[in-house]
Amino acid sequence: MSAPARPGGAVALDAQGADGGPEVVLEGARIAAGDGIKVRLFGPSSLRPPAGIELVPSEEWIDNRADPVTAVRSTPDASVVRAAADVAEGRSGAVVSAGSTGATMTAALFAIKRLRGVHRPALAAQIPIPDAGRVLLLDCGANNEVRPQHLIQFAFLGAAFSEAVLGVERPRVALLSVGEEQKKGRPDVVEAHDALRTADGIGFVGNVEGRDLLSGNADVIVTDGFTGNVALKTLEGTARAVADGVRRAARAGPIAAAGGLLLRPALGGLRSQMDPNAVGGAILLGLRGVAVVAHGSSSPEGIANAVRLADHTIRERAVERTEQSLRASGATREGLREPSAPAGER
Repeated sequence: MSAPARPGGAVALDAQGADGGPEVVLEGARIAAGDGIKVRLFGPSSLRPPAGIELVPSEEWIDNRADPVTAVRSTPDASVVRAAADVAEGRSGAVVSAGSTGATMTAALFAIKRLRGVHRPALAAQIPIPDAGRVLLLDCGANNEVRPQHLIQFAFLGAAFSEAVLGVERPRVALLSVGEEQKKGRPDVVEAHDALRTADGIGFVGNVEGRDLLSGNADVIVTDGFTGNVALKTLEGTARAVADGVRRAARAGPIAAAGGLLLRPALGGLRSQMDPNAVGGAILLGLRGVAVVAHGSSSPEGIANAVRLADHTIRERAVERTEQSLRASGATREGLREPSAPAGER
């Protein structure tokens, strides 16, 4: 039996593009709807959603091989494009997709638009830390090249989200660099460090190195999209390699197998903590609405958690609170004195 619908906007969920196919997304939508979340599902008309989920037939979709900008512009009826438009038109409060990351970000940017005063939206991912919560890493792939002003604004975007949605009081914000010293790193990182060190309204704690990503010394870690994406994928690959190594070691012989049985409860808990499905997805910060990018290999529970993240972000008024934070701190595009964007990017 579904829970009563909650106040707040619906979540527009793209059913196309996930590795497991539309049926996996439908099952995730069913789980989320059981929590009382209103879901509008954009996918093939062959799907048969239960009561509480509205199907918006969308047969076309964009795969990972397509150029995101070209595909979004040339395929207006693609499921992710229609889901993002649903947010822009006010029928939904958030868009969620486990399809092409590039297409999702592009569709969201084109339809929902940037918040006033935002240079560039940033993709933020929550990274689980064993027995110590999560750290928010941004940018994780939206902007391969950045200027100091972008890093400064990412810091404020991440801090606002961490406080509003993740419930972290006065988040500790750090820059990812090659050393802890203030003058270490590329010129854009050094300049951003100088500005954040004296900025009001943010708990800046300095630089952290790659080895400190999971140290728990910061709640928000800021970098460019290229570095962030490489770091995120490296962590994911390392976690898989370690898990596979532990599994092989536990099967190496009778004594190892006995030890593995004793460790199974503890390892099971650790696996649950580190499971990407528990996080739900990355969120594109700096838009006038909510956009969540779920992992392509998400399970139904992972899809449900992505929808829950989107719903929670809506209900906590994270977009409005982020805009207020940027203005209060002077971290808008005007406050940071960045040259105006070209007309085609406004």
